[in-house]
Formats: sequence, C-alpha cells, structure tokens
Amino acid sequence: MKTTILATLLILISFTAFPQVKHLVEGQAPGKGNVSDLGWIQGYWTGPGLGGQCEEVWMPALDGHMIGTFRFWNDGKLVFSEFMHLIQEGETLYLKLKHFGADLKPWEEKEEWTVFQLIEMGENVVYFDGLTMMRRSDELVIQLTLNDEENQHAEEFRYQRGEL
Repeated sequence: MKTTILATLLILISFTAFPQVKHLVEGQAPGKGNVSDLGWIQGYWTGPGLGGQCEEVWMPALDGHMIGTFRFWNDGKLVFSEFMHLIQEGETLYLKLKHFGADLKPWEEKEEWTVFQLIEMGENVVYFDGLTMMRRSDELVIQLTLNDEENQHAEEFRYQRGEL
C-alpha cells in the first residue's frame, strides 16, 4: 500500500514539476494570451540538445511580435539554425519558425513555416501545440514533439541563462 501511494505521489510531483507537451484536439480553438506576457523568455540561453549544443536568443516584445534565433552545432560544426517569431493575432498568439541548413538553405519552402498554435499560458510557462516552454530561475526548459518517418517522440532542451 505504501509503495502504491509513494509511486502515485512521485507521478503527481513529476507532472507538476516538469512541463508536459500538449496538443490541440481537432477543432479546438487556440488559447488566449499576449506576446507581452512572455518577457520571461527574453535573453540568451544555451545548453545541450539533439545530441549536440544549442543556443537561443530572444529579443523583447515589440508591437505584438517577439523575435528569436536558434542554432545547433555538433563537434564544433554548425548543423542548422532557426528564425523564430512569436506573433500576436487578436486574442491569441502563435510561434512561427523557419529552419536553415549550415549553408543558409531553407528547409521549408519560401512561403512555408513551421507553426505552433497557443494552447494555454501560465506563470512562466507557455503551451503550444507540440511545444512547451517553461522558465525556472535561470533555466529555460523546452519540450518539443518531433515526428520522424516512423514515430513521434519528445525532445527536451535544458538551457541556462548566459551572457552574450
């Protein structure tokens, strides 16, 4: 009995202590939120991810937009980068991004973007469809659902605040 209670307690703690990736249900309306409430992601963040090293830089919100960049390198070589854009649209917002290879060749077509719709926001946490961002002190945790040809899996990035 004690083991069952302890296991249940640990599961509940893990769900409240760590962000979870959420997904919109088909037909579900996006959540409400404001880009100006995401100032907590502003800054320079660095840490491991995808088997290499990652960096993100987020600029302050301006006119309903927040711009960020990401780069991933492995063994001292740039693998890819991203241009990220948090955009206010009415009472909701979404994250739009484009990937670029080391040679700056875009992965998406010219008019195509990878888009994450807002599900909900809380204090120092934002849930997009397939992506969660959460800030704890000087740590930014990002969980992302990735789809490959065979299956779907979650990738976690644990960044520390850095200095440029």
